[in-house]
Amino acid sequence: MKKVKVLIEKGKDGLFTAYMDNTPLSYSCLGTGKTVMETIDDFKKGYEAMKEYCLESGKDFEEVEFSFYYANTVTFLHALKDFFKLEGISKVTGINAAQLGHYIQGVKRPSAATEKKIRDGVMRSLHEMQTIKFR
Repeated sequence: MKKVKVLIEKGKDGLFTAYMDNTPLSYSCLGTGKTVMETIDDFKKGYEAMKEYCLESGKDFEEVEFSFYYANTVTFLHALKDFFKLEGISKVTGINAAQLGHYIQGVKRPSAATEKKIRDGVMRSLHEMQTIKFR
């Protein structure tokens, strides 16, 4: 089964949007929501609705699997701040909380090196948390 990349991006309206990235399919899907998970759920519902429509109208429908990606580091930070305070993100990334706030607000854009530092710091912390089990 073909895999399709779906990008998740935070819009200026404050909502997240999920959309298919450059796919040769005969259809496309879109999802929106207040959170990343709500957006993914909406996207999947849109996919199922498109599938049903195509089957009912006799149109071709190629089933695919989706891989979801943050479109950019700013969207990733927006998603993180729904769960963690900027001070906590600052601790795991080594980037000042005020600077992270500037990225989220769109005042500044992080450099490629800073984006890598943010991703690596957060992923390292998540990996550390996953290695510890609950009794």
